[in-house]
Amino acid sequence: MKRTYVRVECLHLEDGVAVPKKIIWRDGREWEIKRVVHSCTSMDGQFEGIRYTIIIGHAEKYIYQLGSKWYVDFS
Repeated sequence: MKRTYVRVECLHLEDGVAVPKKIIWRDGREWEIKRVVHSCTSMDGQFEGIRYTIIIGHAEKYIYQLGSKWYVDFS
């Protein structure tokens, strides 16, 4: 797994849940997240943290939250 850490702008709900809204790469490129489809943790150790299934444009992608950090995986 090749992790690339990114900045993610989120909406934080009253119950503490983070809803990602935008991904920002180190070089300044930004992608709006149209929708969060699902979020889960790995039961079998396939990934660390919380995996969010998101829609960017017309594509379904994954981003991951590990504590206060966010990353994408380029396996």
